[in-house]
Amino acid sequence: MKLKTHSLLLGAALALALGGVAHAAEEVEVVHWWTSGGEAAALQVLKQNLEKQGVTWKDAAVAGGAGDAAATVVKARVASGNPPTAMQMLGMVITEWAGQGIMGDLSEVAKKEGWDKVIPPALQKFTVQNGKWVAAPVNIHRPTWIWGNKALFAKVGVQPPKTWDELIAALDKFKAAGVLPLAHGGQDWQDATLWENVVLSVGGADFYRKAILELDEQALGSDQMKQVFERMRKLSQYMDKNRTNLDWNLATAKIINGEAAMQVMGDWAKGEFATAGKKAEVDFLCFDFPDTKGAITFNSDAFGMFEVGAAKKPAQEKLAKAIMDPAFQEQFNLVKGSIPARTDVPMDKFDGCGKKAKADLEKAIAANAMLGSLAHGHAVPAAVKGAFFDVITNHLNSDMSADEAVQQLIEAVAAAK
Repeated sequence: MKLKTHSLLLGAALALALGGVAHAAEEVEVVHWWTSGGEAAALQVLKQNLEKQGVTWKDAAVAGGAGDAAATVVKARVASGNPPTAMQMLGMVITEWAGQGIMGDLSEVAKKEGWDKVIPPALQKFTVQNGKWVAAPVNIHRPTWIWGNKALFAKVGVQPPKTWDELIAALDKFKAAGVLPLAHGGQDWQDATLWENVVLSVGGADFYRKAILELDEQALGSDQMKQVFERMRKLSQYMDKNRTNLDWNLATAKIINGEAAMQVMGDWAKGEFATAGKKAEVDFLCFDFPDTKGAITFNSDAFGMFEVGAAKKPAQEKLAKAIMDPAFQEQFNLVKGSIPARTDVPMDKFDGCGKKAKADLEKAIAANAMLGSLAHGHAVPAAVKGAFFDVITNHLNSDMSADEAVQQLIEAVAAAK
């Protein structure tokens, strides 16, 4: 998701990684939703590279940013007994496909290459289903970031806040200085991204796990959840009132251009800074959302592999091995803004934000505080996620009280389960 920039380089990196995977007449067919101009060009580079190596890339692009349209197409393909080699998937989507018993088995190559030793356990909960590897993860994104315009922080005399009270004080300072304090778009997934950060800030990993991952009704109806919605209402006072339908990257542009001080967004935002020629810790700041207590949420792009039969399996395994190649994961994530799914990839070439992301990830893994993102498809089934989204966005864009929001959340989640 969010792969709007540098797509040509991403495709070239993947092409380099796949360059030597095959010499026989083999074919891989990949369903994806990278269909914008740059994304399409990147896949064309990949296709040409594979064909030079004797591997035919059969493109099966389906427009639709979150993959819903692609999933519809693949469902029809699977029903007719003609699944693709692989499909671009997010966490819960892998789980849903695996539940139908139609995913391929990458366990042999995974065991031979030691994937279980280099992929974090929280990510393996998605890539390993019913005891077998069914997907090759490319990266780890982290939505628990705040991005700041360094020049504005210096001008107004603000330091990156470490507590909720410090965050509010900083937002007030920017507002008093005539600067938009918080850049935020007008889409439900952006609202949910901010909301899950606030959940961590209020209650840490344990509260997030109970309320979101376990859907515990007591946690959903707790005073802590009421505080979450109260804090969301407070944050709304620092946002642009004309944010309806504003894309995330346009909100990021406000940070880049010095029109706004901060944005809460995943690390795909780094691609926007890089495109604008901005450098981490020189032009922009990256720091944790306050009071998250070492917990992080994550999402990951992966290629889920379908059962394709013995004749097509060798090419499928080569595709998976190429995706998991450490050199490719380094190249890909340097451009994407995320960090490698493999924990053994050197971070020497990554910027300060990337290095911090890796260090924070290691701490979160050790503390059992690496948690699937609600906003980005790694926490609950789609229907339940939609229920969360509806209540979160309705509350943020109305005068709904925190008490009413909590009650609506309990009812919506119960109906969607």
